[in-house]
Amino acid sequence: MADAQIIEKRRFPSPAVTPQALAWHAGALWMGSRDLRRIYAIEPEKWTVLEEREAPGIPWAAVALNGELRFTIGEGAEDDRYSYRYTPEAGFSKMFACPEFTGSYLSFDGKNLYMSQWYKKRVLMFDDQGNVIREIDVGAEICGHTFANSSLYVLRGQEQPNEDWRIARLNLQDETPVVHDIAVVPFACRSLTFDGELFWSNYRAKDTIISFALPN
Repeated sequence: MADAQIIEKRRFPSPAVTPQALAWHAGALWMGSRDLRRIYAIEPEKWTVLEEREAPGIPWAAVALNGELRFTIGEGAEDDRYSYRYTPEAGFSKMFACPEFTGSYLSFDGKNLYMSQWYKKRVLMFDDQGNVIREIDVGAEICGHTFANSSLYVLRGQEQPNEDWRIARLNLQDETPVVHDIAVVPFACRSLTFDGELFWSNYRAKDTIISFALPN
């Protein structure tokens, strides 16, 4: 078990309450507000909002994929989960229902889309038609994941009772990937994205967005 902590770099006030979805796309940080059901494109240096749009439900997760964004959207009283495509030109369009209408965080390895299921403690790999073609056991609750330097990085741990989280690395080239915990994440993190240099996550309970590096 990793004892070192992440190295926090920058901390910003979220442009909206309950920042939830998070993705790095086209030089901007995209965030989705859970409670307001809106998405925001943020210029990271000046920390200004470039674009704002209403979502068709709760934007639980986001990822950049082949020049566009994909979102996990929760709909209706049961918060049923669906995958949506988003472009600024065309807006939102529904792609497919998540397995058993559950699923949240997203990542993309350059070819395939991945979605995690919090309580099933696993990450699912999809083909282009939305079919599950691989299941990856992470061994803990999952509150975010992203690809960086050819590896999958996962925020994993336990929400109750004390929001205990770590960032771990997996090599998906292995048939049965081993989960390597790297560092403790000392806040109640939600979502994970990578800008090519630093990782980003939301401290949703504090309406804050944080960038960080990993310990050597």
